[in-house]
Amino acid sequence: MNYLGIDYEIKNVPVLDEQFIPFGVWAREYLKGATLPIAVAVEREDGLISVRESFIRGGEFAEADFRYVERLVKFELWSIGGFRVYLRGCDDIAAKLAAAYSPEGERAFDYGFVGDVYEKPLEVVACSEADFPAANESAKQIGGHMEGCRIGFDAGGSDRKVSAVIDGESVYSEEVVWFPKVTEDPEYHFNEIVTAFKTAASKMPRVDAIGVSSAGTFVGNSPMVASLFIKVPRERRDEVKSIYDRAGKEIGDVPLVVANDGDVTALAGFMSTGSGDILGIAMGTSEAVGYVNADGNVLGWINELAFAPVDLSPNAMQDEWSTDFGVGCKYFSQDAVIKLAPTAGIELDPELSPAEKLKVVQGLANEGHAGALDIFRSIGVYLAHTLVLYSSFYEIKTLLVLGRVASGVGGDLVISECNRVLAEEYPELAEQINVTLPDEMMRRVGQSVAAASLPATK
Repeated sequence: MNYLGIDYEIKNVPVLDEQFIPFGVWAREYLKGATLPIAVAVEREDGLISVRESFIRGGEFAEADFRYVERLVKFELWSIGGFRVYLRGCDDIAAKLAAAYSPEGERAFDYGFVGDVYEKPLEVVACSEADFPAANESAKQIGGHMEGCRIGFDAGGSDRKVSAVIDGESVYSEEVVWFPKVTEDPEYHFNEIVTAFKTAASKMPRVDAIGVSSAGTFVGNSPMVASLFIKVPRERRDEVKSIYDRAGKEIGDVPLVVANDGDVTALAGFMSTGSGDILGIAMGTSEAVGYVNADGNVLGWINELAFAPVDLSPNAMQDEWSTDFGVGCKYFSQDAVIKLAPTAGIELDPELSPAEKLKVVQGLANEGHAGALDIFRSIGVYLAHTLVLYSSFYEIKTLLVLGRVASGVGGDLVISECNRVLAEEYPELAEQINVTLPDEMMRRVGQSVAAASLPATK
């Protein structure tokens, strides 16, 4: 197979998506012939900077060079995060990317997202070797504090979970349906959160700390961008930024820590196994990702891989929100199931919600419907080839696959197909990475219990 003059090979093509071009696999072949050095640095809050050295080919490969660097920068912005991109060794590409990442450019969504998260505009800067910044990374400890009486809250898109935890043991848990994504008034969200906190508090003699696991991108405890608050008007954004801190004050003057739900998932895996280098991928409404390193620490990255590129195919599906093509949310979420259904010969009622459509396909898979089974096999193949990309950014020893898409027969097929393809095509990754569903110990630890461990007590 050939894309932009680069020959690449995958033996296992997703049976329902034969045009899939895995970015990581293509990039690996592209780099074999690349000899001109470049570097990318991404700067985020507090002077933190991530640096990646790489190469381009030059000459007749101008189109492939731009595609490689453009997708590399896109991946770094959505995995690491940052408001300033420095490019060394490819000034012409930097100029094109500066135009793309602008209010009127092709990547206007990314530009706006960065502005919302860091409250400063995104810049792409071409610079010389003398001006290129040095790396400045800082992993941070996350959670693992079990002593005392704690509240653990997990803010999901369709339900909210809360646990009362005493010395690491859950003494009460509940799960309540709520509607944060369709509600404009942030007072609704605030009251629901406070109600959950008070319910858990009533089950313990006191509250020593509160931990929150929440979808979204955070600076401190502030949700800077989060789908939970997507309908809240921009002029009420300050109420959202302070929502968890204000809710905690309703319980008392106790430590409160908020963390991205993906990172809390990876933390739960670390707490249940005692081993790190865990990447957690929750395949639900979208693709939610979190990571802890060998010490169980987070990198301080945003890990928003739902918007990071995985497929270079010119015919890849467009993400309606970000407007980009071939990004993770269309491959590792319920959207992937819905996307593949027509090719699998499954007609879904357009009046059904995405979650209901997923249930229909899962029901067919449980009955042995060949097309439905092929959908989950295809997602497993997507995942195996994408691990070539993910493992070049994250040191991965365990890949935890979670979320509604990973439940039942379909989830088992995703895992088995992924492991099969890894063994056949990427034996070094098959030996390094354990791709698995959460074990019973992790289920017992749970998301909300892991969230409860986030704050250190006074």
